[in-house]
Amino acid sequence: MIFKSLFPLLVGTILMLVSCKKKEDVSSVTQSVTTNQIKYATSLAIYENKDFSIVKIITPWPNATEDLTYILKEKQGHVPDSLTKYPIITVPLTSIVVTSTTIIPYLELLDASEKLVGFPNTDYISSPKTRERIDKGWVKNLGQNEKLNMEQLIDLAPDLIVTFSMDNHNPMIENLEKSGLKTLVQADWMEQTPLGKAEWIKLYGALLGKKREAKKEFDQIVQNYQEAVKLADTKGVKKSVMYGSMYQDQWFVAKGNSWVAQFINDAQGNYLWADTQGSGSLSLSFETVLDKAKNAQVWVATSSFKTLKEMTDANPHYAQFKAYQQKEVYTFEGKLGATGGTVYYELAPSRPDLVLKDYIKMLHPELLPNYTFTFAQKLN
Repeated sequence: MIFKSLFPLLVGTILMLVSCKKKEDVSSVTQSVTTNQIKYATSLAIYENKDFSIVKIITPWPNATEDLTYILKEKQGHVPDSLTKYPIITVPLTSIVVTSTTIIPYLELLDASEKLVGFPNTDYISSPKTRERIDKGWVKNLGQNEKLNMEQLIDLAPDLIVTFSMDNHNPMIENLEKSGLKTLVQADWMEQTPLGKAEWIKLYGALLGKKREAKKEFDQIVQNYQEAVKLADTKGVKKSVMYGSMYQDQWFVAKGNSWVAQFINDAQGNYLWADTQGSGSLSLSFETVLDKAKNAQVWVATSSFKTLKEMTDANPHYAQFKAYQQKEVYTFEGKLGATGGTVYYELAPSRPDLVLKDYIKMLHPELLPNYTFTFAQKLN
């Protein structure tokens, strides 16, 4: 499933077709392949052709050494022999199973919710629209992500199961494929930029026959995001921002190349850990965080606390921070769906424009006087 370069592959296609004396117009195949349609996402590439698209999942999991390649074939389209070694998925799909809540908003934005027929642990889904379909029995609960209900999946016979993997050995995916079910490993969770995550809507546009709609939705999100950045850029003074909360005996803060750090920077905030390298989390002691962030003006807490009192009930030492004392503590994790799913985790990756507005409202409320938080909540 290695696809290192488009051009060597196309050259190989030409040689094979010529040597086998196929009666196919080789130039029409090669010339109609477009450049990569993806601009912001680093783990996704889509090359379009009249009859098919080539989808590459780049770095599908941490430390991956190979890309994954899929061919999305139009129903009446033709795929060159040289590409048949890759998984071929006939599009547009009529039914789909997904295993991450982040995909639900893409389906809804594309007006394709009816294509979803199954999901593992449906309680995690927060969207009222999809929850209604679950309640009516139109979206089946397929068990746990790591151990999907194979019999139920075979009975549903979806056109495609979109899942994810933490490494190159995933018994669940192997079992699905042995049972004749088609799978696609996606990696939106590997993206670290706000617009990079949101651009994955284009994959679902390609799968569902809604490329134009996907491009239109994404272009609008980009425009909204860029306009919000320009609005925030009018502020000369940046408030200092601390991040995270205690988990057991460790405090985890987002590193300087994470999407959290980019949101704070784009909202004209001074993130106190902006100079740390990497895109994951940094594990620190309470004392280390207190030393650096005691006088921070705004605190973005990683918790589902509803009030300041709940915070100090959990850890009395939180009261030592200036942001706590001045009641400038916010959380993105407080809003839950009807069955307990966190709205932010589901919707935020597809709507970074709204996340950024939340940060701007938090740091510079005078810039958005009529805007109401979408995800964030201020603790009282």
